[in-house]
Amino acid sequence: MKRRLLAALVLMQTMAFAQDKAFSYEQAFRGSSTNISKPLPTIRKWIDDDHYLEMRKDDADGKVKPMQVEVKTGKATPFQETAPSTAVPAGPALVIKGARNQTLSPDGKYAAYTKADNNFYLYDLTNKKELPITRDGSETILNGYASWVYYEEILGRASNYKAFWWSPDSKKICYMRFDDAEVPMFPIYVADGQHGYLERTRYPKVGDKNPATQVGLLDVASLQTVWTDFNSKDDQYFGTPIWTPAGNLWISWMPRSQDLLKVYDVNTTTGSKKEVYTESQKTWISLDDNDRFHFINNGKQVIVSSDQSGWKQLSLYNSDGTLVNPITTGNYTVTDIVSIDEKEKTVYFRARKESSARFDLYKVGLNGKNLTRLTFGDYSHDLINMSPNNKYFITTYSNTQTPPAMALVDTKGKKLRDLGDSKGAAFGEYALPKVELTRVKSADGKFDLPVLITYPIAFDPNKKYPVLVSIYGGPDAGTVYDRWRQPAGAGQWFAQEGMIQVAFDNRSSGHFGKEGQNYIYRQLGYYEMQDYITCAEWLRAKSFVDTSKICITGGSFGGYITCMALTYGAGVFTHGVANASVTDWSLYDSHYTERFMDTPAENPDGYKKTSVMTYTDRYKGLLRIVHGTTDDNVHMQNSIQLINKLQDQKKHFEFMLYPNERHGIGANVPAKRVHNSLEAYKFYYDNLLRKPMPEQFWK
Repeated sequence: MKRRLLAALVLMQTMAFAQDKAFSYEQAFRGSSTNISKPLPTIRKWIDDDHYLEMRKDDADGKVKPMQVEVKTGKATPFQETAPSTAVPAGPALVIKGARNQTLSPDGKYAAYTKADNNFYLYDLTNKKELPITRDGSETILNGYASWVYYEEILGRASNYKAFWWSPDSKKICYMRFDDAEVPMFPIYVADGQHGYLERTRYPKVGDKNPATQVGLLDVASLQTVWTDFNSKDDQYFGTPIWTPAGNLWISWMPRSQDLLKVYDVNTTTGSKKEVYTESQKTWISLDDNDRFHFINNGKQVIVSSDQSGWKQLSLYNSDGTLVNPITTGNYTVTDIVSIDEKEKTVYFRARKESSARFDLYKVGLNGKNLTRLTFGDYSHDLINMSPNNKYFITTYSNTQTPPAMALVDTKGKKLRDLGDSKGAAFGEYALPKVELTRVKSADGKFDLPVLITYPIAFDPNKKYPVLVSIYGGPDAGTVYDRWRQPAGAGQWFAQEGMIQVAFDNRSSGHFGKEGQNYIYRQLGYYEMQDYITCAEWLRAKSFVDTSKICITGGSFGGYITCMALTYGAGVFTHGVANASVTDWSLYDSHYTERFMDTPAENPDGYKKTSVMTYTDRYKGLLRIVHGTTDDNVHMQNSIQLINKLQDQKKHFEFMLYPNERHGIGANVPAKRVHNSLEAYKFYYDNLLRKPMPEQFWK
């Protein structure tokens, strides 16, 4: 009996020891194996409604091959892929010297592109001939190449400044022409070489002149451009043009105030326009929503996504702009349409409905009836892969306590089979931090703010721990979700070192729809800080929190929040690392800032109320300011002006600049990113953990 008891105790101790393993530095930061996780099945695509293609090891020879998997049985057989047939020739491989954004026409006969002279060109692949379309390109006239504010805020960084779009039939090209002559030039100094030089970017700050914009329609056969019926002298914005399935061109238009959206059906021959959709809001409408319209019935109808009600919902319209009926309604956010079954008149979409921190798949009739949740459990279903005719779907799901797993489900909501999970062989051997998602009531009692807490390994509520709060905080850009966070990197390391790590989301983060976002109108940053202060004070009241070590960090908008936290919120936050920060909204670009704030002339009190500069007299604790010298998005001017004021007020702070680095430090020079991370870690060791940083970090 004693022997059996002793053996049991030894086994228990061995099991406890096995589950107490810590990550080494190499495992946390350099990718050395832990075997905590394993890959999920690699599903390449659906072959048809009853079979999908998976890369799987063949039992016969042990090699990884494409396997056809039968939905009903899970039986896998080797699959021989054939090259897709196409009636459109790919055209000869051609790299045109000096071409920017070279784009082949759908029929493969032409390439469209711009050059450094800011002119727009076609290349006739049949006759091997370059065809200049415009000849007035200059430093301030840009044809088919986006002005900076369009690239950054409207067309998006993924556009790479491309501002032209082929029609599906290859007969037309819609392109934009920008006149930057009245847009102020912001000089960015590059310190290279003996004398250095200036980058000259036409950057409209709030209240400045925007680019005068025209939208042209090029007829490929005649090489003639017809300009659409808009006045380029109007203070206005255009969204990304949309070619409809019927071959029509829809153009979204807004005044500078961004509280009115008009969508026009443009005649591609004459350039005349007809209004087909209009929307107005008391606050703002986001023009960069490229998922707004989904055409059905060969373009005769369109599903419109809008947050005009206070929550993003779907409605069905005829293509002439008449409303047929709402499809979804309620106080929840529809995030994206996954599939539309026109035959069954059903829409499949994801939404944050059961919980604002989770994503689920639903289906509903085009008539708005029979809304049904198809996903299961208290999980966030973050990847959905529908079969071609919407008979089945594969979901990848997780929550804060459950590593990602994959399952096959039918569109009646029945889970047919588990396909795999990501728990590795050594999952139970390591000490992983406890992660808790909770809610904190806002100071005005109107919102339950999401808070995600990662506790230290071997957490002891009788001890006191430093806190690191990681923030972004921008409108509709939340970070607190009920999904698994892979144990690795700095998060795992600092949990082992004894740090509480936290993420907060404010009322404008997307958890509370457009209703929550509307609070920040004309006071961008004020309510966000109120909510973050409330969450931090809730945390400070915990007996296990060291209230002398409440650090906050973020970049861009998160840098702004960090600077505000160490000034406006200095009674709550004690330390901060602010990267590439906006410090005064009057220093940022027109389209983004005025969407939320209007112009400084219209809203002087709002700009003063939300400026870090207004609160520097409150500054205490320790702020580390970080900026790239050639940041063309949030200019280093922001940090310089803050530094200047802190110096004048005899305030102690830290500053690190990164020569020639843009908004994302280290994007082009990885060594800069590594150095920035190491310096941040040293800040945490010196000021929060109060011990030397291990030497291996610097090796």
